[in-house]
Amino acid sequence: MRIGDVIGTVTLNRGHPSLQGGQLKIATPLSWENLAGDFAERLEDVVVFDQLGAGNGCRIAISEGREAAMPFHPQPIPLDAYNAAILDTLDYD
Repeated sequence: MRIGDVIGTVTLNRGHPSLQGGQLKIATPLSWENLAGDFAERLEDVVVFDQLGAGNGCRIAISEGREAAMPFHPQPIPLDAYNAAILDTLDYD
């Protein structure tokens, strides 16, 4: 699981029927340096399936790979990344 910031929304003319009820968001995963407040180069953006209603600027927890489709068992849907949580606060040492 990675932490990232939502920076935009993907708009589709036609989507897979299993994606109804959610939106596709563009998120930038954050490195340890980014979380510590260093504005170093950010990682490559990812498209994340969101059913929680995260808006632009929200910090989210991103689940990727096989774990991204697990909440939808036994009817898996074609996902590579899923918004697992919207983070209100983050304490970093």
